[in-house]
Amino acid sequence: MTLVAGIDSSTQSCKVVIRDAETGKLVRQGRASHPEGTEVHPDAWWDALRKAIDEAGGLDDVAAVSVAGQQHGMVVLDENGEVVRPALLWNDTRSAGAAADLIDDLGGGETGRRAWADAVGIVPVASFTLTKLRWLARHEPANAARVAAVCLPHDWLTWKLSGSTDISTIKTDRSDASGTLYWSAATNSYRPDLLELGFGRQIRTPEVLGPTGIAGHLPSGVPLGPGAGDNAAAAIGTGAGPGDVIVSIGTSGTVFVSSDVAPDDPSGTVAGFADTTGRFLPIVVTLNAARVLDAAGKLLNVSHDELSRLALSAPAGADGLVLVPYLEGERTPNRPSATGAIHGLTLKTSDPAHLARAAVEGMLCALADGLDALVGHGATANRIVLVGGGARSEAVRRIAPELFGLPVLVPPPGEYVADGAARQAAWVEAGGDLPPAWSAEPPETYEETPVPLIREQYAAARDAVLDRRG
Repeated sequence: MTLVAGIDSSTQSCKVVIRDAETGKLVRQGRASHPEGTEVHPDAWWDALRKAIDEAGGLDDVAAVSVAGQQHGMVVLDENGEVVRPALLWNDTRSAGAAADLIDDLGGGETGRRAWADAVGIVPVASFTLTKLRWLARHEPANAARVAAVCLPHDWLTWKLSGSTDISTIKTDRSDASGTLYWSAATNSYRPDLLELGFGRQIRTPEVLGPTGIAGHLPSGVPLGPGAGDNAAAAIGTGAGPGDVIVSIGTSGTVFVSSDVAPDDPSGTVAGFADTTGRFLPIVVTLNAARVLDAAGKLLNVSHDELSRLALSAPAGADGLVLVPYLEGERTPNRPSATGAIHGLTLKTSDPAHLARAAVEGMLCALADGLDALVGHGATANRIVLVGGGARSEAVRRIAPELFGLPVLVPPPGEYVADGAARQAAWVEAGGDLPPAWSAEPPETYEETPVPLIREQYAAARDAVLDRRG
């Protein structure tokens, strides 16, 4: 049996899976937590990775390894390969002003957004790497002066696994590079002019590899795959087919689909990322997803199971109670300084069941808005594949088809990002034009009659919420 390893270094934790390269059968796995916060030193990821590898029984018997990870995080290194400062993560919104300035730099307003969409397929918001580099240049000039190279979390971990200290050997892949604002998925090339526009000077960036490129080797000689951003890895990990829209409910909420065509959205709602196979991955991302359920459970002092039971005991639409889930600002729509809000609170709706229902519906409505945006920009949507920690909630599974208006398929719980990385590693090991076809357990299917009222109520409440900057 040939074994491969897949790694998911997410916002909250590191997961390692060891799988049979031919069948995909899980052999063993490990996990370790990451510290909380939106600013984390990469050494914490490295420590967690080593613990997760140890828990998974090590990598001595694997034939290939691939690392997937949270996207956009800014890892800056000096000329000796030392980390200059803690990484700013995708959900750190301090660079919102820098994002607005970058749009202004290319003409401002609709002109600026269009220019960015044409250049790299995405429009600046606080999540993307270049906005964080602009923030660093302006707010920490001494640290900025030390920077010789910039990379992303999965790039850095792959490089660390190789044992190299030479920054010229750092590699990345198309999916993660496409979320930086200085690499274009449509042209498969860097935009050094935009990197210099954002940071003020040129710095080293990783070489971008194709789907089966070799990013390095473990000290034992085992090849390291190119890796991937977490969403692109989940796409290959779920085995989603044409017309399957993946909705992932984790720390962030994501709605994405593999496509042959790069989207063109100057509003910035749909980001034109790349996938792991050489195609494109149009995606909509929200900052607030599973932690909306965490917050509701904390507020009501109930477990996730009880929150789900309460939500399902209330009527669809929660009798007009709407929760707008901007608990950490929001990326889509771009309201980084907004806060959450509750609308429609009455004597009738002021009980735990209505609030629980409103929390689930509000989180899902934000993701359903993302589905609308994807379809509006040419995506084919035949069914929803629901994954992530939030998909474990029965209320989420049963309410989702009412809002998406499509059948909702829920695969068995799994580490789909790590699985995608493992499948990529198997592809690297075996070669060929396509990743190996792994068998999968059949998903559960949920179908309900759509309830348009829920989306209508949410839209009215959503549009009443303003960014505090405004």
